[in-house]
Amino acid sequence: MIKSHSGVDTQQVFRSRDGWEFNKNDLAWRLNKNTTVYLGWVDDLTVDIKSSFLTTLQFYSVHSSAAHARNISERAKYFFKFTGGELNTISLLAYRANLDDSKQHYLGGLKGFFVTWYEQGHPGISEEFFKTLKAWVLKGNEVGRAVLQMDSLKGPLTDIEMQGVLDGVIACYSKSRLLLEQFSLILTLVHTGRRSVQIVALKIKDLLLTEKNGISAYSINFPRAKQRHALWRSTFNTCAIDEDLWLILQLQAVDTVKRLQGLVNFSLSNSLIKEVPLFADFVNLSHGISEKNLLELLQFDYLHAPVKICNTALTRFSEIHCVFSERTGAPLSLSPRRFRSTLGTNVARQGYGVSIVAEVLDHSNVRSAGYYIKSLSDIVARIDKAVAQQLAPLAQAFQGVLVASEKEAVRGGDSSSRVSNGRVNVGTCGNYGFCGALAPIACYTCTHFQPWVDGPHEEVLNELLAGSDRVWGVTKDVKTALANDRLILAVTEVVQRCAQAKRATCDG
Repeated sequence: MIKSHSGVDTQQVFRSRDGWEFNKNDLAWRLNKNTTVYLGWVDDLTVDIKSSFLTTLQFYSVHSSAAHARNISERAKYFFKFTGGELNTISLLAYRANLDDSKQHYLGGLKGFFVTWYEQGHPGISEEFFKTLKAWVLKGNEVGRAVLQMDSLKGPLTDIEMQGVLDGVIACYSKSRLLLEQFSLILTLVHTGRRSVQIVALKIKDLLLTEKNGISAYSINFPRAKQRHALWRSTFNTCAIDEDLWLILQLQAVDTVKRLQGLVNFSLSNSLIKEVPLFADFVNLSHGISEKNLLELLQFDYLHAPVKICNTALTRFSEIHCVFSERTGAPLSLSPRRFRSTLGTNVARQGYGVSIVAEVLDHSNVRSAGYYIKSLSDIVARIDKAVAQQLAPLAQAFQGVLVASEKEAVRGGDSSSRVSNGRVNVGTCGNYGFCGALAPIACYTCTHFQPWVDGPHEEVLNELLAGSDRVWGVTKDVKTALANDRLILAVTEVVQRCAQAKRATCDG
């Protein structure tokens, strides 16, 4: 049973901008799939202030985004907690004096709300309060710090870290340790840099395939986010993707449709399938639902997965596979925001201007995109042998198992399992299935690779470093020259481990 407030007006039921009905008298307003505003705290306010606050917040809940309405409620909660429920000029001045510069945006978020409250004629705010607040110019929320500082915990990932994530995600999915949905979500975050709320808003019809002159082009028609006054899925921006991601998302679409078909008593039409969420939540779907009612539900976000599944997928990956940072030596802390800032940084690093960065990240203005341009001076240069020796133990890019000799390896008795550098053998492959990867280059970051202690791994390392130098000499392109950095660290780690094993043998 939902609890309600007392002492509010009789018009109770409203519809949020995202189509969810909420009762103004309830202590919790569900405004969309992902956002609930909890209002039990307002019962501590006076009757007039509580009524005016709820009426103004109801206006915001109907006409603004659910996230904005929730943020206002949270900011107001702490405002009234500080002022003891008072709403006058003295309490306003005291609250502002209590905020340091980094927290002025707390009041900035409330400024528009209090102005609306006053201008709509609701009791509780005096003219003096209104004029004082209206005259203030308040600092906005500080953004871009993690990007500007290349924060190793919250900021953009390096190429080595990103490659480690991709290698790990693919390995975990191939071993059935990640679900298809989790695999699809993480790859979409990595390759598109879109916000979680945009990804879970996708429908199957948003996966686009076009052909021109016999050439296929793949893209995703992403619903835009953070668009002022825009309804859910009312504005879109297309993002080009490669065929690999498109095919994976097609598998995800097929899986979602299969799940839905098993829950209804009629055949899903092609037109209905187009409206089905790509990432769905059918937990509360009635098994006896009619086709008409299902179509109505599909017009809103009721059957779309909640935003939290993106973080859940990353948490699951981090639990089953550690990717170590070459900057800290610690396991990476992953979040959707880090993949977004990584994409922005990489676009800026390739020489594109602020407008292109804004376009790639689907920003409505270039203010936030400017931080990626400013961060360029902090980006690490190419790795040489000396640097590789320092970073290799931290990155832990080598994923296999070092063996003393071929006979100790899994499949050691099978001559076809030998891995060669084109001249001599360097180790054994423990995979019994087919592998089309380029040996030995791809092997050093593979979990099946078993390098031999006496293998010529330093020769492989020198060839990789020389290749990187050649690419740099020809292209002068840092991104291209950095392509094998994680592999260089993996081979360097093997060289170091082999040296340690040989020393241990001599000492023993």
